[in-house]
Amino acid sequence: MPANIVGRLSITVAQAKLVKNYGMTRMDPYVRIRVGHFVYETQTDPNGGKNPRWNRVVHSQLPAGVASISLEIYDECSFTMDELIAWTEIKLPEAVLRGDTHEDWYPLSGKQGDGVEGMIDLVLSFQPASAHTPTTYMYQPVAPVVMVPSVTGRPMPVFVHPQQPQVVNSHYPHQQQPPPQQPCVAAPPLTEEDLKQIQEMFPNTDREVIKSVWEANRGNKDRTINSLLQMTDQ
Repeated sequence: MPANIVGRLSITVAQAKLVKNYGMTRMDPYVRIRVGHFVYETQTDPNGGKNPRWNRVVHSQLPAGVASISLEIYDECSFTMDELIAWTEIKLPEAVLRGDTHEDWYPLSGKQGDGVEGMIDLVLSFQPASAHTPTTYMYQPVAPVVMVPSVTGRPMPVFVHPQQPQVVNSHYPHQQQPPPQQPCVAAPPLTEEDLKQIQEMFPNTDREVIKSVWEANRGNKDRTINSLLQMTDQ
């Protein structure tokens, strides 16, 4: 674990309610998120208009000293630069940094004014880098993203792979070992039976979203279903 990383932040970008559709046709919105120097984008919701849905999960390392994330909603355009529709900066709740899962609707600013462009639904959770975690474990590094212009005008993400640090066994310092694929403390595994049952309840929700909400709720099935209900009950 790099010394400047305090843990992993999971952000589920569920949906938004915008006050106005800009342009002659329904907007094609997508979301850009910044966590420190890391930049991520959701997929575009074609014809999402004022009520876009993404249900996209972003996993990001959280650098030390970063207490907020910034978020922007763009309308994807084919022949012109993508139009910035709304934006907000969200301070990470203390409850999230303590390990709780938190869902809320956050106000958006834009052409209509501060906090009156609409709202966006996010689910936040955080897994800290415990001081008691064995040195043989480290989080999968997240590649930094550089935004470059494209022919269509929409900035495209280019991932720059960071140098992979070596992992050394604390009990045998001269023996190098690869990092395990799973964290040492994790939610109970989501069985295929549970996944199938939850998918039957939420057929329009992506498998990865269900898995992320399951992990964020520490493998509690009832809490997972309640979180998914809150995300889809619109």
